[in-house]
Order: sequence, then structure tokens, then C-alpha cells
Amino acid sequence: MTAEPRSAPRDGSLAVAIDVGPLLGALTGVGAAAQHMIAALNNDADIALQPYACSFRGALQPGTTRLPLPAAVAQRMWAHLSIPRMDHWLRPAQVIHGTNYTVPPSRLPRVVTVYDCWFLRSPGQASGAVVRAGRILRRAVNSGATVHASSHATADAVRELLHTSRVEVIPLAALPVIARTTTTLLAPIADLEGVPFILAVGTLERRKNLRRLVQAFGHIAADNTDLRLVLAGSDGDDRAVINEAIDQLRPNARERVMLTGRIDDTAKQWLLRHAQVLAYPSLDEGFGFPLLEAMAYDLPVVASTAGSIPEVAGDAALLVAPDDVIALAEALQRALVDSGARSRLITAGRARVEHYSWQNTATHLADLYRRLAQEASR
Repeated sequence: MTAEPRSAPRDGSLAVAIDVGPLLGALTGVGAAAQHMIAALNNDADIALQPYACSFRGALQPGTTRLPLPAAVAQRMWAHLSIPRMDHWLRPAQVIHGTNYTVPPSRLPRVVTVYDCWFLRSPGQASGAVVRAGRILRRAVNSGATVHASSHATADAVRELLHTSRVEVIPLAALPVIARTTTTLLAPIADLEGVPFILAVGTLERRKNLRRLVQAFGHIAADNTDLRLVLAGSDGDDRAVINEAIDQLRPNARERVMLTGRIDDTAKQWLLRHAQVLAYPSLDEGFGFPLLEAMAYDLPVVASTAGSIPEVAGDAALLVAPDDVIALAEALQRALVDSGARSRLITAGRARVEHYSWQNTATHLADLYRRLAQEASR
């Protein structure tokens, strides 16, 4: 579509250019966050969203501005330079919001959403594109962009690693529960039909700490002879380590660890409805959608004490140190067999889900946009 500047909104609403790039293609966790933030912001009559994308792949929705640089070119330039600025293509926006760690150079007030800082703490574990995104983020922050952090834990990491006080904590919320269907859904893996299983959802990356989860499963497998461990997610940088951990299990336990690969929403719905426990032993998290998703499905949660997890989970999960395999095994066993603990976790989980809402997220984002626009007009 054309990249000509648009005329200013006539109704006095605040024009906000917002990055819809994460909505293109299969939705990741960032894509889901952006989707629900945008949908909630659209309910605010005083905010006029102007969607933009820095992508030359695929068709854009009508009304979306395609920035004039392919994403790969833009990343390489903006990692080192604060040009070219995108003001010409994004005006009459009064504020720009980058929803996926980066925001274009501009003289306009800018907000950039940061979900976690794992890639800043562990650049050796990140891909080249992610490392460049980190450089763009640093340049944006150094030139005055305000960081929207999804949790206090992320905000603390941003202050430490990016040396900025321009940080706003605005939590996200649970992804919507998929309504039950009258059609009986089939198990995504036939062997899971009618058997108990522990579920982990997420890319098979080092940050998810799945090696230790496999080891913990090994400690309780003999006492739970029908129990399976399901690792549901795309391959990542820890697949080889996970495979090695599985290979080190006793044969009877080894054959009960199942890797699904990438799953769609229907498969995830089935897994969340039929699992006994969600395991979330991450080394770091900026928010952690699976925590609230599990709670929304009345699924007890065992998780680590890392990053934002204690903040988001509150008292609705059994929490253990991320490096303590024995404690993780004991917590999983308790969540499996202790009916009192399970009941308490389910009740607390329902309350925890209600604690968050996308409309609150949008309300606080809109307040931030207005404040930045007012500061810029002085």
C-alpha cells in the first residue's frame, strides 16, 4: 500500500502508530500479546490506532502502513544508526508503539514493549536477528524511548541492563479460554487418550529449563507407572540437550516422554484440558502466558521462582528453585496426588486469572500515550 502521510484525526483522538508485524504469520507469544493489546486499545474511543509493519512478506490488512524498508535491512541499519527516521510514513501519529522489542527511529514520542530480557543477559544463546533487535532496543532507549515492561521483574532487568528510568510496568493478561466444542476433540497424540500426563508448553529452548524437567520426571516415573511427560512446542536451541536427558532415563520412563513439535490452538486446548499438571520450570520469564492459561483451564501449576513467575503466579502455583531437580520432582508429585493441594491451586488459579485483564492493559497504555504526547507538546 502507499506510504503517503495521512491526514490528522478530526475527532480529537490521539493518533498512535502501532506495530502489527507480530500478527503476521503464525502467532507466537509476542504475537498473541500484540493481538490482544491492539484489540483492547481499539475499544478506547479516544485512541486512533494507525497500524504499521516493517515487513515485505505477505499482504497487509487494509489501512496498514508498510514501512519502506524490508525488516532485515531495517534491523541492520537501526542497530547502528538512528536513520532513516520513519516520521514521514507514520504521521499524523503523535506516538509510536513498537510491540516487539524494537521501535523505528523518530522524533515522535516512542514506546517499546519488552517482554523479557533473557536475550540481553544471554546474548550467546540468541540468534543474530535477536541480537540485532537488542542493539536497536538499546539505541531507542538511549535516544529517549519509554519501555513498556510486562512485569516488575522485567522492569527491574530493563533498568539494570539498559540503564534507563523511563520504564512503565503494565501487565498483560490471560489468553482467552477456547470455548468447549460439542465435537469431541481427538488427542493430538493417540497414546495420550485416557492416560495422565504432565504438560510443558513452549519452544524447546534453554530458557525453558526442560532438561531438568525431564530429570525430575525420571525421579517420579517409577511411582507413577501410567504417567507421561509431554513437551509441547517447536524445536529450539536446547533440543539436543533435552534428547540427551531423555536418553539418560530408565527405559520405562524414557518411552513415556513425548515431544509433540509445534502445536496449534486446538491441540493446545486439548492438552490443557486433559493434563494433570502444567510444569513451567523456566530459568527466566518476562510474563509467562502458560501460567495463566493453565489456571484458566483449572490446571494445577508447578513452576520455578525465576523472573516474573512468582509475581504472575502469586499463591496459585507450587514454586521451586529452577536448578533444584529434587524439589521440582517433589512438587510435581504433590500436585499429582495431593487432592487438597490440587483443589487449593485450582481455586487460587481462578482468582489469579481474574486479577489480570486486557482492558486494564489497554487503559494504562492509553494513559501512557497521552502523557508522552503531552510531554512532547510542551
